[in-house]
Amino acid sequence: MPRAHNGHVEIEYRTFGDGQPETILLVNGLGSQMTRWPEAFCERLASRGFRVIRYDNRDTGLSTWFGDEDRYVLADMARDGIAVLDAAGVDRAHIAGVSMGGMIVQRIALDHPGRVLSMTSIMSAPYGSVSSTPEAAAVLNTPAPDPEADFEAFVAHGMKNARVIGSPGYPWTDDELRTRVESDYRRAFNPTGVIRQRRAIGADGDRTEALRKLATPTVVLHGTDDPLVQLKDGEATAAAIPGAELRVIPGMGHDLPPGLYDTFIEAITAAAVRAGTKA
Repeated sequence: MPRAHNGHVEIEYRTFGDGQPETILLVNGLGSQMTRWPEAFCERLASRGFRVIRYDNRDTGLSTWFGDEDRYVLADMARDGIAVLDAAGVDRAHIAGVSMGGMIVQRIALDHPGRVLSMTSIMSAPYGSVSSTPEAAAVLNTPAPDPEADFEAFVAHGMKNARVIGSPGYPWTDDELRTRVESDYRRAFNPTGVIRQRRAIGADGDRTEALRKLATPTVVLHGTDDPLVQLKDGEATAAAIPGAELRVIPGMGHDLPPGLYDTFIEAITAAAVRAGTKA
């Protein structure tokens, strides 16, 4: 796969629908690899007439990993996204991000407005101090078992966490969750990257006042049943961005199950329509 470069940082990315006139850049959440935007989803989005780019954030997947003492901020991660656009030869793009990825696309829109056509902020917030249920907070704060010592315990832990924060209206089967956990591990496993990404989220602070000046056409998508980044955080995002459209989805939690592919795609393409660049 191709790689982009932001200084010494290499960013792994993949494109779908090459040759289409407009591009959508998809940005992942905390510790999640670009494969959490599944190929089937990307292909379906590309079939709407877009070139689609997904990528591994720094410290995740096949992009550059950092050391224990390294520090970076969301602005650096936003520049990684811009580096991907540069490498792909894209001047301006529609940008969409989930969870931490929503925070990153907010930072891209604030720091690089000339590169952005529209924005879709999904299951995200305008600040790092999100509201979580105790059970969902434990998903982030409880270390996984060592997969080298007990792989079955590691897989069971990942499956349990996915169910805690997942969409109750669109549940995964056990086989689907096992496959996802195992494939994530085999592609790349970098748990310390999550620690550094969480620091980056915290260091960015509260973007609410900055977002009040944003002129980017925006759709905010959030679920009623998100226990990790609760609905009030999505409502705060929409309230902060002038003219933003808030779409609230019953039964949606903090994931992207196949049953919600079209919901996500409709939100992203609606933002493109709001930009006046896509019929």
